[in-house]
Amino acid sequence: MGRITLEVCVDDVAGLVSAAAGGADRIELCAGLEMGGITPSRGLMARAAALDLPVLAIIRPRAGDFVYDAATLDVMRTDIDTAREAGLAGVVLGASRPDGRLDEDALATLIAHAAGLEVALHRAFDLVPDPLEALETAVSLGFARILTSGGSATALAGAETIAAVTRASAGRISIMPGSGVRPDTVSELLAKTGAREVHASCSAPHVLTDPRVAALGFGPPLARRTDRATVEALRHALNGFSAL
Repeated sequence: MGRITLEVCVDDVAGLVSAAAGGADRIELCAGLEMGGITPSRGLMARAAALDLPVLAIIRPRAGDFVYDAATLDVMRTDIDTAREAGLAGVVLGASRPDGRLDEDALATLIAHAAGLEVALHRAFDLVPDPLEALETAVSLGFARILTSGGSATALAGAETIAAVTRASAGRISIMPGSGVRPDTVSELLAKTGAREVHASCSAPHVLTDPRVAALGFGPPLARRTDRATVEALRHALNGFSAL
């Protein structure tokens, strides 16, 4: 059946180490995963580029929706330049119209600016009113893959939609389930969707040692950090599914 690709999203240096050591095949580099991931710093991009793994940086200038004005798109183009200069393999993009449909014009501009880099579509896809229409837009724009939970809170809950999009993709683009992907449920997810790659944070709870950090608003009282053991467990589960 062949190896199933494991992409791990990380937002700090420790996460890079854990993901690589645990068996990740590719990394999505972010800042602020508790907000769904925003554009990482130049320094973190440079550190990630030293890994012997393909790394794609998310280009998302703020938390919230994916409706961007011209000034914000200009910021995103500059961030794409930073990812290229750091030596990363690619970028992860998304842009929406106010009605949730993909903003084809904005995405075409960003993709053109990212020429030479691999480009993936992030979970802005999960806001679209018609996933099959959005699939055709993504294919026409030249995205390499789509990250999606099927429009649900977790990929397993959205498995039916993911399966439908995977079938319609007909090998023209990779459909990658993400959100709530765990070692104990990933085999069921793969069986239901037909996916050949998955995306996960592989995180575990991390309690802050200094309560003042949360009290002063510097971070949540219970954070999550990329966990090497969870990466290893997910990699093991994927290998087991491939062997079936």
